[in-house]
Amino acid sequence: MSRLRKFFANIALAGAMFVAFALAGARAAELVMFERAGCEWCAAFDRDIAPIYGKSEEGLRTPLRRVDITQPMPPDLAFVQVERFTPLFVLVDQGREIGRIRGYPGPESFWMQIAVLFDRLQRLATGGERAQILQKPLHASG
Repeated sequence: MSRLRKFFANIALAGAMFVAFALAGARAAELVMFERAGCEWCAAFDRDIAPIYGKSEEGLRTPLRRVDITQPMPPDLAFVQVERFTPLFVLVDQGREIGRIRGYPGPESFWMQIAVLFDRLQRLATGGERAQILQKPLHASG
């Protein structure tokens, strides 16, 4: 009986490890900022928003990740179609683009646009737009 108990304990442990590794591999949502050196609007974002974004509800849920458009694209973002215009903010979750903000028109507009993206992220998380996801990949905010 002891061998049987040990066998099932090992199976349970293996199952728990599989779940843990699967969850660790899932990418959390993040706001990716595509930028380049000398970008005046990127500097304005850095001055106005960057110091507080990480402390905001949005920043706590989707950390800001910076990507220089003059460098090779990180493999995990290969699905994102980058534009030449900077800054470009792309909200991504689980390998899928949720939406984007082109440029930085100032703090008020940024927070309003990010609120729209977060509303969409929430609807996707609760299944409100599940049918649309199954029909086509999301490449632009809508």
